[in-house]
Amino acid sequence: MSNIKFGTDGWRAVVGKDFNKENVETVSRAIGKYVFDNYGIYKPIIVGYDPRNMAKEFSTQCANIFVDMGFKVIYSDKVLPTPVLAYNAKRLDACAVMFTASHNPPEYLGIKFIPDYAGPATSEITDEIVSNFGCDFTKTVEGKLIITDFSQNYFKRIEEIIDFEKIKEGIKNFHILFDGLYSASIGYFDRLLSRNAIEFDAIHMYYDTNFGGGMPEPKPQYMGEAIEYVKSHKNYIAFANDGDADRFGVIDENGDYVTPNEILAILLIHLKKNRNYNGCFVKTVAGSLMLDIVCQELGVEIVETPVGFKHVGEAMRKFNPIIAGEESGGLSILGHIPEKDGILANLLILEAMSYEGKSLVQLRKDLNDFVGCEFINTRVDKRLENLEEVKTTLERYSVLEEVAGMKISHKDYKDGVKLYFEDGKTWILVRPSGTEPLLRIYIESDSQEKIDLIKQEQG
Repeated sequence: MSNIKFGTDGWRAVVGKDFNKENVETVSRAIGKYVFDNYGIYKPIIVGYDPRNMAKEFSTQCANIFVDMGFKVIYSDKVLPTPVLAYNAKRLDACAVMFTASHNPPEYLGIKFIPDYAGPATSEITDEIVSNFGCDFTKTVEGKLIITDFSQNYFKRIEEIIDFEKIKEGIKNFHILFDGLYSASIGYFDRLLSRNAIEFDAIHMYYDTNFGGGMPEPKPQYMGEAIEYVKSHKNYIAFANDGDADRFGVIDENGDYVTPNEILAILLIHLKKNRNYNGCFVKTVAGSLMLDIVCQELGVEIVETPVGFKHVGEAMRKFNPIIAGEESGGLSILGHIPEKDGILANLLILEAMSYEGKSLVQLRKDLNDFVGCEFINTRVDKRLENLEEVKTTLERYSVLEEVAGMKISHKDYKDGVKLYFEDGKTWILVRPSGTEPLLRIYIESDSQEKIDLIKQEQG
């Protein structure tokens, strides 16, 4: 058995190397034993897959293993997004297994376990799964395989959440471009628009295991064609999702990328003001101070978690927030699932524009006016020699009193070391990768000059 490690969102590895039939069987049987030990043999398990290379083949293997163990297995009849499978886990009171590597390079595939609460498995759960590797299992009943279409119930749920009539009325002066990005959102985001008679243009609307030679990540460097399309057409906004459609990417009418922090802020304001949602707001320690200011102005309590949606999802289940999300492009809202849903996020932006009767460019301007400044974010990855050097470097940051001549006001240790500066607009977060000797250094400020000074001192 090769080295199998569960990270922040499941186990991922290169297909044909560590991601092979032997290891998939090991992980599948370990998950099956976890489900049996914690729920019993009559707990249904649903299985799905994204468009990646060998995802269908390995997911079929996994489903057959669960049947062999005696479980009732409900298997997707086609490619589907992670949030669609997660929602159906909640609806069917089932556990779920998704074959995806999300936004990772095309050569990767992964297994993501979703318990019946419909969000990412916590570390305690994945630790127990790992402890089951190689354990014996005695079959007690005959299993059963059912193949089904998970999409229709998801569509119905999204149509309960989103005000499509308002969108149709509100975006008459705007046009939508959907960049399929060769991802699992094809046949889902576009289908929801079509079902509700909302017109759109589309590019990259087919599955490609190489993702067009790029990455299945909805960021500017991989959405170049969509950006050029928006810039060459009038009043267009563009939407995309990552490989399994749990993350979102949005381009405004000027062809500029809208950051996830901005999306979270705009949607929090929208849901509070226009939809009368009540509750707290969940963000990670790497989220923008802009979000804190918006919450303060709206009178919304903030719950802050370590980085990773498994922590965000856990907080969602505990606090039932208006909206919860992370700076890397994942969110969910009150009454939905404690799992990232990039399709829902994109539709909510259309809804916010429609309720306000404003372009996305104007909503961004309004946000900066509301907050009082424009925040700038960056991240630097610093590779070190070994994990001991990571520990030493973190200890050095924890005792700093100033950086680049700017004094530190206070510190936070919930995930690595976060240093807040006296200006109230600048901070640094230094946190370990968790899987390799790497430090991720997040920096935010209201001034590019301050960021440049801090980066220069970091070497």
